Amino acid sequence: MEYLIHIAIFSAIFGILAISLDLIVGYTGMLSVAHAAFYGIGAYATTLLLKMLGLNFFFALPLAVVITMLVALLIGVVLSKFKTDYYALASLGFGVIVYVVFQNWLQVTRGPFGIPGIPRPDMFGFTFVENVAFLLLALVVLACVYALARFMVRSSFGRILTAIREDETAISVFGYRTTSYKLIIFTIAAGMAAIAGGLYASYITFIAPSAFSVNESIFILAIVILGGAGSLRGPLMGAVVLVLLPELLRFVGLPSDIAAQMRQLLYGVILVLLMLYRPQGLVGTYKL
Repeated sequence: MEYLIHIAIFSAIFGILAISLDLIVGYTGMLSVAHAAFYGIGAYATTLLLKMLGLNFFFALPLAVVITMLVALLIGVVLSKFKTDYYALASLGFGVIVYVVFQNWLQVTRGPFGIPGIPRPDMFGFTFVENVAFLLLALVVLACVYALARFMVRSSFGRILTAIREDETAISVFGYRTTSYKLIIFTIAAGMAAIAGGLYASYITFIAPSAFSVNESIFILAIVILGGAGSLRGPLMGAVVLVLLPELLRFVGLPSDIAAQMRQLLYGVILVLLMLYRPQGLVGTYKL
């Protein structure tokens, strides 16, 4: 039972990440490969606020979100200078830079040694030590993120994002400052990713740079593509499927020395098949 709860918690965390990335990729049409960077900034910021300042998790997490959004705002201004393939490459470069910072800023991040002993959330004397309690917390946060994303995409703001995705030049003719809209959604999505990072850090109670590499960004993008970009239900489905998939491989009996490589190979095969036969994903409406 504990194993299933663990899988469910990870599905909720990656569901938050996938929904937030879908706002950028699926609804606005910007191919970002930097989402793990904001995931990591949120995790490290939450951890440092918890351990160095001794803040409660429910104060530390909102502060970490604000910090991440400020970083995203600055990065978004730079990325707004690029379009299409150049945007993807620039976002990839940013993800690499953040990973290198995590790896080498030893005084703050402890580099590859990571930061252990991260406390679990505490509310009014109740500590979310039991995984069942943490799962409930993760599901509540996921529901809040989903509700916020749903509200945005159904609002006039969301309709403008979709119009930017379809034809940015046409919508700009009507006087809309498309760069501002893209910057706003990029910043909001980064804040959501920071929430997932804070939950991850507090659940695992240990973080290291390897959890926030470019490979993780590609994994989150694969979730969105599998589930379907431009549909909030799609990323949730993709998160469940791709979190479960490597766990199912454990029962195949693959040798431990090739299990990780087979996981990456399987992700690659899935993406290729999707691009060939179902480019809009399982329930998506937008083809990348």
